[in-house]
Amino acid sequence: MAIADLSNVLKIFGEATPSEENQKELYSEVLLMILARASSSDANIDPVEIKTIQEIMQRETGQELAEADIRKAARPELYESVNLRKYLRSVQRQLKAGDRITIVEALADVLKSDARISVLEIDFFNRVADALRITPAELAGLTA
Repeated sequence: MAIADLSNVLKIFGEATPSEENQKELYSEVLLMILARASSSDANIDPVEIKTIQEIMQRETGQELAEADIRKAARPELYESVNLRKYLRSVQRQLKAGDRITIVEALADVLKSDARISVLEIDFFNRVADALRITPAELAGLTA
């Protein structure tokens, strides 16, 4: 199964708590979805953003992705039936807290990778962090 098909994300609405294996797949798919969408959030997918996403996905999931997989996951038509915020609100309940934080930190890395951060990218970051219910304390590494 190709990670870029986001099948676990699309199935999440009708399922109970995923198994450990399904949770790992879900994490990988959500990570790819967020990072790929971030690369196109300013309507300009920079090659350095693709490279950064590939490096993050390799580091976090062990998966090597082709540029085509990332571009496919960035396509807005994947999110026409339900908006991204709704996907993330559902998914956040089924991801580990550490995985949610890693996703948002990786998102920041992608946004900073091309040395130009736009207002659209900042808005995307804030919407993702909010939808995943990441607190400022969690982002700062302050957890009890």
